Amino acid sequence: MVGAQVSDKGPGGRRIRGLDAEERRARRREDLLDAALELFSAQGYQDTSIEQICKQAYVGTKSFYEVFTGKEAVYLALLDRIVVGVTGRLTEALDSLDDSQDESDAARALIRHFADAFVEDVRVARVTFGEGRAVTPLAEVHRRTNRRWAASFVETVWQRLGVSTGPHARVVAMGLIGGLFDIIADWLLDAESERSADRAALQDGLDRFYIVISAGLNAS
Repeated sequence: MVGAQVSDKGPGGRRIRGLDAEERRARRREDLLDAALELFSAQGYQDTSIEQICKQAYVGTKSFYEVFTGKEAVYLALLDRIVVGVTGRLTEALDSLDDSQDESDAARALIRHFADAFVEDVRVARVTFGEGRAVTPLAEVHRRTNRRWAASFVETVWQRLGVSTGPHARVVAMGLIGGLFDIIADWLLDAESERSADRAALQDGLDRFYIVISAGLNAS
């Protein structure tokens, strides 16, 4: 018989091409998120339809609604996937820090990991920063929640590095995250992620910004 390879039902239901129902659903979800990343980055959230996402992912509309409730749900899930990826990257970098390393050098090394997480795949940066705020009210709440997490991570880094932050560490950390995000968003307007000179200019800007923030912390 030619076509999909179907086996007998087991604990996960019938298997098609070696995948049970839950595995197929998980695969469709990732395919839809990959398609959304491509389309949102190329033409924006507002100009992308569910039908386009389904076509790009080779997933039927009915199957789409078995995974997501709508386009907003796809966007939020995509942001979550990006955050998980960046979080893993930064956590690994933090765990590998040399405790004898200078605080400023260590912090700037982490910022490089942060920037690279977005610049290595410019689609990720465009979806995260290029959409602007409030594509939907819920998406804006989601963004703000992620920024608060990022600020908490910054505070963790400062504690790990022994930085004296004073009583307003959370406010300063929020300002740092907002500044880093805006620098990357501004860089996206006319830079090319493939050009090493453009990426070096971005890193230089991020380094200089952190030096100013660090100097302010030390002064306080």
